[in-house]
Amino acid sequence: MDIHLIDGTYELFRYYFAVPAASDVNGQEVGAVRGVLSSVLSMIELGATHIGVATDHVVESFRNDLYPGYKTSEGVPPELLSQFPILEEALEAMGVVVWPMVYYEADDALASAAGKAAQDSRVNQVLICSPDKDLSQCVVGTRIVQLDRRRDILRDEAGVIAKFGVTPNSIPDFLAVVGDSADGYPGIPGWGEKAAAACLSRYPHLQDVPKTWQEWHSSIKKARSLCDSLFSHWEDALLFRTLATLRLDTPVFDNIDALRWNGPRSEFEALCDRLKTPALFPRAIAAGGDKRERLKA
Repeated sequence: MDIHLIDGTYELFRYYFAVPAASDVNGQEVGAVRGVLSSVLSMIELGATHIGVATDHVVESFRNDLYPGYKTSEGVPPELLSQFPILEEALEAMGVVVWPMVYYEADDALASAAGKAAQDSRVNQVLICSPDKDLSQCVVGTRIVQLDRRRDILRDEAGVIAKFGVTPNSIPDFLAVVGDSADGYPGIPGWGEKAAAACLSRYPHLQDVPKTWQEWHSSIKKARSLCDSLFSHWEDALLFRTLATLRLDTPVFDNIDALRWNGPRSEFEALCDRLKTPALFPRAIAAGGDKRERLKA
C-alpha cells in the first residue's frame, strides 16, 4: 500500500489564492475549503487508500518561543485563517484523518507520520504531498518521497540532491545558513544556496565544518569569508538549524490502519449542503463504493 500525507496548510493557502471566493449558507467564506475537499477526494477517486492531512490549527508554534522572529499569523487574511477549523471539520466528516497542530506545526506531523509509516513492512511508499523544502529532510531513498501535486513532480532522495546539492539529512543545516524567509529566519550573512551546497556536500552537518578556513576543501569558493561568517554567527546557525529540524515525536497514529479511508461519515451530506457544494457528497459515496469493490477484487 501507499500512504498519502497531505500538507493541509499549503493546500488551503493555495486554494485561497487560486479559486474565487465562495460563502456557505451562513455567509462564511469557504472557497478554499471547497477546493481542498474536492482535491483530496480526487486523490481517493484515483486510488489513494490511506490518507492523513496535517494542518496548522494556529500558525504560531513552539518555535515562536525559541525565536521571536519566527513566522506568525500577522498579515494572513482573516478570511483564510477562519477556514482552518472548517477544513478540519469537513475532512473529518469526509472520513479523512486530520492532525490539527497547535504546539507543533503541520510539517512536524507530516515528518512524524512519514517516519512511522515507513517502518511498516506493508507500506510500499510514503508520499508527502507538499513542495515545502523543509519536508525534503524526510525523504529516504525511494521509500519516502515528496510529491508536488500542482506541478506533478515526484522527488526522491536523488531528486533532493539534484535540487539542493545536499542529501536530505543535511537540509536543516542547509536552511540554517541559507535562511527561510517563509518561516522568518534570515540565515547566515554571505551564505547562499551555492555556497551551502558546496560546503555541506563535503561536510554534511554544521559541526563537521572545519573551524579554520585553511582546512576547507579547495573546491569551496570564498572559504575564508564563509568560515568567518559562520563561526562569528555560530549560535544563530545552531538556533536556525533547530528551527528547521522537523520533529519526529509528534502524536499522529498508533497504526497505519487508522489512515485507511472507509468512506464519508453520516454528517458529510449535511456539511456539503452547508458549504453549498452538494455534488461532493455523491462523489464521496461513489468513491467509497468503488473502494469496497477494489478491496473485494
